[in-house]
Amino acid sequence: MPPPVRRKALVLVLALGAALALTAVAYAGNGGFAPPTPHSPNAKRINDSYVWISIFTGAIFVLVEGSLVWFIFKYRRRGRPRSAEGPQIHGATRLELIWTAVPVLILATIAGFVFYKLPGIQDVPSAKAEGGPLVVQVNAHQFYWQFTYPDGQISIDELHAPVNRTVRVDITSQDVDHSWWVPELGGKFDAIPGHMTHTWFKADQVGTYRGRCGEFCGVFHAAMKAVVDVQSQADYTAWLGTAGSALGRGEWQGSCAKCHGLQGQGGFGPNISTNALLTQGAGLEQLIRQGRNEMPPVAHGWSNDQVQALLAYLKKNVYKGTTSGR
Repeated sequence: MPPPVRRKALVLVLALGAALALTAVAYAGNGGFAPPTPHSPNAKRINDSYVWISIFTGAIFVLVEGSLVWFIFKYRRRGRPRSAEGPQIHGATRLELIWTAVPVLILATIAGFVFYKLPGIQDVPSAKAEGGPLVVQVNAHQFYWQFTYPDGQISIDELHAPVNRTVRVDITSQDVDHSWWVPELGGKFDAIPGHMTHTWFKADQVGTYRGRCGEFCGVFHAAMKAVVDVQSQADYTAWLGTAGSALGRGEWQGSCAKCHGLQGQGGFGPNISTNALLTQGAGLEQLIRQGRNEMPPVAHGWSNDQVQALLAYLKKNVYKGTTSGR
């Protein structure tokens, strides 16, 4: 292939690759270049910091890559022998000072903006006009999230919260390191055994916000997802009144069924639908609190009410064996 044709083909391939890359980002929307649309003040500040950093990094990328391409064309060989050296330039004090000072100023500008935004991301607002923040305890387990509300209600994998209300989440773990992350409502915060971390959100509209565990926590890590269900104040109050009726079903579906299936039919874990242990209180409690073989102690930290509710749910909805042992 003649050199001019080869160069044109190379330029065409590069242009096509760039077009495909940009098209993929454009079609991805917020799942591509930009973070998800924020729906909480702290998440908005995170996005502001992201955009601020992107402005500088984007400008630097265009400047560096544009200069590189310009130099390639301007100083191309043009028939000179490969062994010929270009002009040697020794010493450019002013230039060296400039390319040292400018990056320092850029980094200082970025750091100053981020540190300005950081308190609004990290510090939980006092929310005095709201009567203080609503405090929800977040306990991470392998492989589910448990939420405990101020009046003792419990939910698994689905956190309920009223719209336009400051919610403080106190995060810890019952087994290994996890990481609480709902991108539309704030940043990523570690869940560490024996240690409490804190974050907050104030959702600006009713809706469902999806989260996940942001740190690899074991073989079933991918199943450790979370949902924040933001409701009107009336709907949230109504849910609090009915939360107790979901006790047992939530524990089964959130902690047990992920491995054993909704009907105990097996999957990642064995088929247990005809195992009489499901109806024997003492044996079941020992198993779920202490674990066995590859099964983690899924009920570590549970209240007695949770264990009894799970037992009742298993007897009524999952166990398919004979009635003996009930």
